[in-house]
Amino acid sequence: MEKHAGVGEKKQVTLRVFRGLGTDRSKDRYEVFTVPRQDGMVVLNAIHYIQSHFDSSLSARWNCKAGRCGSCSAEINGWPRLMCKTPVDEYEGEEITVEPMKAFPLLRDLVTDVSANYEIAKAMPPFTPKEAPDHVWSMQQIDVDKGREFRKCIECFLCQDICHVVREHKANYIGPRWVVKAASFDMHPMDALNRSDFMKESAGLGYCNITKCCQEVCPEHIIITDDAIIPEKERIVDTHYDPLVWIYEQIKGTSKGKKKSKKE
Repeated sequence: MEKHAGVGEKKQVTLRVFRGLGTDRSKDRYEVFTVPRQDGMVVLNAIHYIQSHFDSSLSARWNCKAGRCGSCSAEINGWPRLMCKTPVDEYEGEEITVEPMKAFPLLRDLVTDVSANYEIAKAMPPFTPKEAPDHVWSMQQIDVDKGREFRKCIECFLCQDICHVVREHKANYIGPRWVVKAASFDMHPMDALNRSDFMKESAGLGYCNITKCCQEVCPEHIIITDDAIIPEKERIVDTHYDPLVWIYEQIKGTSKGKKKSKKE
C-alpha cells in the first residue's frame, strides 16, 4: 500500500483509493493519499486533487460535478454514493475508502463497465401509445406526478450496484433501475402495452425480494420499491395468477389464443 502526503497542510483528509486493472486482478491494491481539506469539499474534489498533484494516471469517471449526470458513482466506505454529492466532512476523523462499484466488471481504478445496462434498455418493450380521441391526451395530475418521479432517474446505477441479486447471484434479473423504467411506461395512462410477460420471464422480477436497499441509495430519492417494484409485481400476479382474470380470459377465449401463439 503506497502513501502520498501533502506538505505543510493543517486541515487534511486521508483517502484510501482502490487501484487496479480489469485485465489483471492480481495487481489490485489500495493507495493512501493525504490531501488538503477545503470548505465544502466533496470526495470528487479530493480525487481531482490526487489526479492533479500525485498521480495523473488515477482513473475516475465524472462529468457534471453537480449530481445530475450520474457518472461519478463509486463505493465510499462500502456504501454506493455519488462522489460529487458526498462531503468529506461526513467522515471527520476517518479514513475514506473509495472503491469502484462491485456489481459491474472493472475497467481501471474507479471506472467500471456499465454497458450491460444499455443492452437491457434495448430489450425493454417501448412506450406504446393508445389512439387518443382527436389526437389529444387527457391525463390526471396524479398520473403526471407519478411519471415525473420515475423520470428523475439519472442512471447512476447505484441501485443496481447495491442490489444483492444483481451483485451476488447473477440471476436473470434486470435490476431496480429498469423496473423503474418499465413502471414509467406501465403506469402511463396512455400506454397500451401489457409488459407483465416481459417482467415475469425476461426481466426476472420474481428474484427481487423487496429489501428496499435500492431506494436507500437513490440520490434522487425515488421510492423505487413501493412505487415501482411492488406495483409491477402486483401487475404480474393480476395477469398470470388471479383466478378471476383467468376465468375472464377463458370466457373471451384469449387464453387459447395465447397458447396457440406460443406453439406457433
